[in-house]
Amino acid sequence: MTKTYPALSIVAPSASKIAQGLKTLEIRSWTPKELPLHDLVIVENTQFLTFEYPEEIGKAVAIVDIESVHRWRADEFDAACASYWAEGYWAWVINNVRPISQPFDVPAKRKIYCIDTDHL
Repeated sequence: MTKTYPALSIVAPSASKIAQGLKTLEIRSWTPKELPLHDLVIVENTQFLTFEYPEEIGKAVAIVDIESVHRWRADEFDAACASYWAEGYWAWVINNVRPISQPFDVPAKRKIYCIDTDHL
């Protein structure tokens, strides 16, 4: 039975690190409109999506919950698996990680969007 899920696209290899439990914070310049976000599908894509390039095909790799968001702190660099730290970003706290054993193709889009699937 097809169900609708919220989804968030994350550039490789960060989404896989979330699925493996290595990355516990997702860093964004924006915050979700509503919290908590339950059953958020993490989609791994290959390039940073922009207004000029807003969509590609990615792989659904995990389902997570986002219970809270706070200002990103320099001491959270490792939890975010970040390559650099900068002030002014938001840390989305990742909980209840459920890796998808057989990742499957789904659209990768900007912001939070919806996918319809019967694979989960």
